[in-house]
Amino acid sequence: MQATVLIPAAGTGRRMGGSVSKQYLELIGKPILAHTLALFENHPLVDNIYLIVPPNDLSYCQQKIVDQYGFNKVRRVVAGGDKRQDSVKNGLDALAEDGLNQPQRPILIHDGARPLFDCNRLSILIDIVCQTGACTIGVPVKDTIKDVENNKITGSPDRNRLWQAQTPQGFQYQLIKEAFDQAAVDGFIATDDASLLERLGHPVQILEGDYRNIKVTTPEDILIAVALLGGSR
Repeated sequence: MQATVLIPAAGTGRRMGGSVSKQYLELIGKPILAHTLALFENHPLVDNIYLIVPPNDLSYCQQKIVDQYGFNKVRRVVAGGDKRQDSVKNGLDALAEDGLNQPQRPILIHDGARPLFDCNRLSILIDIVCQTGACTIGVPVKDTIKDVENNKITGSPDRNRLWQAQTPQGFQYQLIKEAFDQAAVDGFIATDDASLLERLGHPVQILEGDYRNIKVTTPEDILIAVALLGGSR
């Protein structure tokens, strides 16, 4: 079964500074968001993409991103919510309205500001999701991590057991829908989608990704992304 991709890009990017949301900043001649969409537009195992953006940006994204760059797999541009979790839920609701809510359908959720994901890993990720129900891309941490409270170190977790979560994160539709529904009932807010399944006791596999798969969050990240893409601003 082909995968459906949700791309939440409804944040304002306050850490980036400036008046333009980070997903629209130019990266080697195209907006960051256009680079991200192209990853999935060109993959044969992806059938539909749902782009989730700020409510006031719906027309802009349709015209200046989807239409201008010819993203034919973008089925809908969806209004995001106050938090990322709300935005992803809106995307899940939209694909259900379009009849893409088969229980075992692979749903991939990928940050709009991660334009450097290596899509050679996508087929493996989808296969693991089909077999196990849930899998996320990630990389082992390189640095020593400290637990800190009131500016004092309280512990040093074993680095060999620590991974940095990335996206895409993939789930069978029924599992991620149930996880989002339960989080809404409990008032639980997570920093990533896999956490919603973890708290319900459902195992989530991890597939080693690539350290190049950065999330463009600060001005320095733009410079790194340009260098990794081998271009110039």
